[in-house]
Amino acid sequence: MKALAFGFPKLGEKREFKRLLENFWRGKISEEELHAGMRDLALWRAELYRKNVDLIPSNELSYYDFMLDTALMVGAIPQRFGEYKGIETYFEMARGKSALEMTKWFNTNYHYLVPEIESDEFCLFINKPLEDYNFLKSKGYDTVPQIIGPYTFLRMSKALRRKEGELPIYEIEKIESKDQFERLMSKLVPVYRDLLKSLKGAGCRRVHIEEPALVLDTEGWQWDLVEGAYRELSEEGLEIAIFTYYDSVSDYERYVSLPVKALHFDMTSNEENLRNIRERGFPKDKELIAGVINGRQPWRANLKEKLTLLGELSKIASELSVSNSCPLYHLPVTVEPEEELPEGLKERLAFAKEKLAELRTLKLAYEGSQEAMKEVEESQRVMELSFGENPQVRKRVASLTDEDFRRDMPYQERSKIQRDILKLPLFPTTTIGSYPQTEEVRKTRTAYRTGKISEEEYKAFIRKQIEHVIAFQENVGLDVLVHGEFERTDMVEFFAFKMEGIATTKHGWVLSYGSRVYRPPIIYGDVSRPKPMTLEEITYAQSLTEKPVKGMLTGPVTILNWSYYREDIPKREIAYQIALALLDEVKDLEEAGIKVIQIDEPAFREGVPLKRKDWEDYFDWAVKAFRLCSRAKPETQIHTHMCYSEFNEIIEYIYQMDFDVISIEASRSKGEIISAFERFKGWDRQIGIGVYDIHSPAIPTKEEMRVVMERAMKVLPKELLWVNPDCGLKTRRWEEVEPALKNMVEMAKELREEFSKVPSG
Repeated sequence: MKALAFGFPKLGEKREFKRLLENFWRGKISEEELHAGMRDLALWRAELYRKNVDLIPSNELSYYDFMLDTALMVGAIPQRFGEYKGIETYFEMARGKSALEMTKWFNTNYHYLVPEIESDEFCLFINKPLEDYNFLKSKGYDTVPQIIGPYTFLRMSKALRRKEGELPIYEIEKIESKDQFERLMSKLVPVYRDLLKSLKGAGCRRVHIEEPALVLDTEGWQWDLVEGAYRELSEEGLEIAIFTYYDSVSDYERYVSLPVKALHFDMTSNEENLRNIRERGFPKDKELIAGVINGRQPWRANLKEKLTLLGELSKIASELSVSNSCPLYHLPVTVEPEEELPEGLKERLAFAKEKLAELRTLKLAYEGSQEAMKEVEESQRVMELSFGENPQVRKRVASLTDEDFRRDMPYQERSKIQRDILKLPLFPTTTIGSYPQTEEVRKTRTAYRTGKISEEEYKAFIRKQIEHVIAFQENVGLDVLVHGEFERTDMVEFFAFKMEGIATTKHGWVLSYGSRVYRPPIIYGDVSRPKPMTLEEITYAQSLTEKPVKGMLTGPVTILNWSYYREDIPKREIAYQIALALLDEVKDLEEAGIKVIQIDEPAFREGVPLKRKDWEDYFDWAVKAFRLCSRAKPETQIHTHMCYSEFNEIIEYIYQMDFDVISIEASRSKGEIISAFERFKGWDRQIGIGVYDIHSPAIPTKEEMRVVMERAMKVLPKELLWVNPDCGLKTRRWEEVEPALKNMVEMAKELREEFSKVPSG
């Protein structure tokens, strides 16, 4: 039995990837130094794979995003980026002024860049898989290239249509029609054939092609295209293994009939793949790659159970390999340096490096190694450990009734009350929450955490930052202010620090996009809030101004989805535990006089199951969890924020959340996302339009932001519209933020003057 792995985090044990990228962007290292550092990182990863598994993947170390790499590989470069100038154009597409749209990769917290297909013509433009293969081969590593497959590439891309003479000058839309998909696939597959031909010519014998889109709802004609594509690709003579993950394949019979050598199955996301294999069998002429080690959750596997399963599968498949269920980049690199976790928790954990070791152990135990069998027995003992229970929390959840999930007054009635209290102008302006976290802020927070300064010194520092940001916002002319979130490392981690039943790590970094990292908390027990979490900073900020200051909370669905969560109780129950803790915070903020409270739910869309048949159960508890924590007084205006999500298919569920104002991303998509609200008949909630792309260092002009607002006003009554950036500003610099916000506020004021006397509609 072979052991193989894929998707190991590219970050590096000491965040070398992040440092290389950001030093290059700041001009501290040259392009050649960047390439040299990336080559060193590639060699470190290859050696780590070699020590643990039988097949070493290549083409995994992207400089920004693997879908961007694939777009460049097939020559899908929109005309607006001009002649390709190497890494300059690469990063312009990733983070420049006209960067590609960014959204979530399936139902994960990884953000990918959405390729834009402007032309029907493709070519093998940049052969990165071959370059990576040849580099590692020159260093003594025989590798298997990992490649995003043609079907997934098109399914996750969008078509770009130019609209000369109109605003916006182009629109992007999903590639959904049969004719369009067939046409593009017929032009794309020959490029993949050229790629395989080049790899074979270099001595490559096998490729791993990732087709996670095959777990989405897939129609018969789409399967026909996939089958035709792989029939052509198999003619090049390379062994092809197809990898699917995050869910079960949409049509088991069509999948196992594909003309390829090997098929990978995710066997941890649910039981459907395994049930199909047991009930329907598996082709004798194919290799079954069993993804039994969970690539998304940090818990150690019960290796005894996994070994038993492998024994069962070996009787069904004539050739068996063991692997991780999905890419390992959803996990931190290693648990080794974590020394401050709650007692007993560390031995329950396995991050990416430890997952590789689990694969090695399973292979050796399967082959009869007694040492490996000892590790297998130990894993079962660890799985039986239990801690973090809180009977009071369990009782509170069990006591919930339907009334706990409803506000006391309908939106239309409470909206009138809120407008009378807040007295905001047309097109009110605000920001999403955070402001630049300078090096001074980060250093001071580290000094406090390491005991170099006292708690009082730290709090005094935070108060000064709040004073500065309130004065700044008043000077710029914003209508609803925020306190800046200088005390927060991360929108989820901050609350994890304050809650019981949730652990945080010191080194458990995971890439979210580009060089942006976060540390997912670990929900290991029942969740509660011992004392107020945000009250001190929010009330201090409000004391400095007559304008409303938003209370800033992260919602229960996002805290759950952006954390690693326990698997011994339903997700619904965990969400309600978190929601009750947040409800206590909402009540405290209200009692302190805070009139606007924002409960961010950027992961609401991300957590949606990949198949529609599973939607109802998810949305039932996700909507209820938000409604539970936002059960505020009618006079309290509840905001929520969502970013970089596809809203069209879930807009009815978003409406059911019963907020007063929602803020959304609209800048990168040039307002395309607003079409979701256009299709929803009867939309009456207020919407903050994200006119400023905070993921790019470019400073938007008033004209560029106005384009997005004009798109919104074609769809929605102007009285419903707010103006804001598309996300928090913590990653930006003050010298970028100040002119951008000034432009934003001036643009809103110009619209206000122009439209204040114009009837709606």
